[in-house]
Amino acid sequence: MSTPFVWMDRRVDLSRRTLRWATTTALVMSVLIVVGGSVVRVTGSGLGCPEWPACTENSLSPTHEMGIHGIIEFANRLLTFVLCAAVGWAIVAARLQRDRQKNITKWGWIQFWVVVLNAVVGGMTVWAELSPYVVAGHFIAATLLLTAATITWDKARKVDSTTGTAAPDSDPVIMSQLLVFVTAVLIIIGTVVTGTGPHAGDSAEIHRIPLDWSIITVIHGTVAVLATVIGLVIWSSLRDGSNPAALKRSKMFVAVIAAQGVIGIVQSLTNLPELMVVLHVVGAALVWIGALRLLLDTRRPVHSTVTDTAGTDPAATHPRPTKHT
Repeated sequence: MSTPFVWMDRRVDLSRRTLRWATTTALVMSVLIVVGGSVVRVTGSGLGCPEWPACTENSLSPTHEMGIHGIIEFANRLLTFVLCAAVGWAIVAARLQRDRQKNITKWGWIQFWVVVLNAVVGGMTVWAELSPYVVAGHFIAATLLLTAATITWDKARKVDSTTGTAAPDSDPVIMSQLLVFVTAVLIIIGTVVTGTGPHAGDSAEIHRIPLDWSIITVIHGTVAVLATVIGLVIWSSLRDGSNPAALKRSKMFVAVIAAQGVIGIVQSLTNLPELMVVLHVVGAALVWIGALRLLLDTRRPVHSTVTDTAGTDPAATHPRPTKHT
């Protein structure tokens, strides 16, 4: 049976450059959707559209009476469609490579279904009137999206690399796995901090998690210090030059989480100003991406040889194999 993909596959070859740009766009949009959610929260626009998937029972878009809060919430919903388009383009770019990239296509589809999950959980936050527990689940779903987008992007960048595989019990790999685990705990505790804090997402009286915000914040900060220490240990273990890419990544991770710590301290001491909260959410996304990238790079200890860094398509010198439906 002929499908649009089969028809295009016979006629269209997309370059590695296109694949890299497509997966990069999907990753950037995954970060922006997290930023959009934070803007909705700190502006109190979480119930700007009181229904889902439509904005009201009688209108798909916000009405004039809803004011700026309805516009902000609806704009954030529209970002999901842009994200879907970016992920769709990444899937198409992987599918239409001369040598079909099935693994990248698979991860692209994982991204797509996590986007769907994110949209559904986002709708549930509206139905639950911004329950802090559902809001926490929404952010965790967004983190899953960042995970899939980062892995897809990494695979697209390294599709033509010749690499080795690190021993699973090597120190950098074990420490990087531990770092990902601790960073995941850090993010989960961060959602609890959010649920106990003053930015409920709407100007109405919203139930908050019944925990002491200051105590949860101290726990959150302690875990952040632990993640920083692990990052420094990984940095130190890679200074022998065996894996320059991972060494560079470890330096970047330590720098990002240190900056994130400064933002966290400043926002705590200044009564959580809206801009600082948004910056802290952006930092959380970058810290998670950094931890994942460090793990992915420590698992490749042998120097990589990437043949298309100038944007050429290494498969272009090989005839396209005949494909049958």
